[in-house]
Amino acid sequence: MDDKWQFWIDRGGTFTDVVARRPDGTLVTEKLLSENPDQYEDAAVEGIRRLLGLAGDDPVPPDAVAAVKMGTTVATNALLERAGAPTLLVTNQGFGDALAIGYQNRPDLFALQIQLPERLYGRVLEVAGRLNATGAEIQPLDEQTAAAGLDAAHDAGFRAVAIVLMHSYRAPEHERRIAALAEAAGFTQISVSSEVSPLMKVVSRGDTTVVDAYLSPILKTYVDRVARSLGSIKLMFMQSSGGLTDAGLFRGKDSILSGPAGGGGGGRRLGTWVRWRPHARRSRFRRRRSGAGLLRRWRAADHYRRERDARPHPAQALPACVRPGRR
Repeated sequence: MDDKWQFWIDRGGTFTDVVARRPDGTLVTEKLLSENPDQYEDAAVEGIRRLLGLAGDDPVPPDAVAAVKMGTTVATNALLERAGAPTLLVTNQGFGDALAIGYQNRPDLFALQIQLPERLYGRVLEVAGRLNATGAEIQPLDEQTAAAGLDAAHDAGFRAVAIVLMHSYRAPEHERRIAALAEAAGFTQISVSSEVSPLMKVVSRGDTTVVDAYLSPILKTYVDRVARSLGSIKLMFMQSSGGLTDAGLFRGKDSILSGPAGGGGGGRRLGTWVRWRPHARRSRFRRRRSGAGLLRRWRAADHYRRERDARPHPAQALPACVRPGRR
């Protein structure tokens, strides 16, 4: 039996659930409000501290914890609420509308009023310069215009940039040169499509890169806060793929389904368990309802953003018996 604690944490938008295994193998749990600044800085770290029985500002002892593994909806909620970082899109001259036009998919063919999705980028910078599909330069990169446009966007408050050029999955030279200019201009989040998603098709590659630039600063702020509190303790996060990655490698593009992916993995294990226990099959209905709830949440994203400012703090909506300050 491992002589150290193990922690598994689901950091949701309203509640944070902590499951821990003691060195003797027994399991214990803790549930906290995800946002409760009057009581603690971070719910995940506070849950760890409570289960370890730490008092005051005592640091989490690194020799007592083997690993902390987390799934989080921080990026998911930022995307739904359009609360990501102001993002600049840099692309080839003449292709500024490529991502907005997309693939011309029409899920509701006969709709009389088409609702276009809200763009995640706030400004577009078109730069002259072109490489063909084999990597040969058709038009030299206009670095002077690119540098001037990046400086202007930085002065306007943009700190995240998504660089998406034609054929960069095969010929990334122009993207790399623009990335160097963006770093010189002071951008703190630089997402380059040839690194983020080195695949054919500029629209899908561009969408992924924009999401990465839009969400990574928000995610990094949260991850860094948790990592600082845990010190040298191994910290890992669940990706949308269902796999775990080191906190330092966790990116916006991989985080959108971090929370649901953990639930999917748990559901798979539960399904295996239910297969051999017919009396417990009713739990499948709960999982089915959970999936439907997630779908409804995505469809109601616009309404949620309009209503969020009018909602009370989550603590105010709780019954008095479980509000913060009562244990």
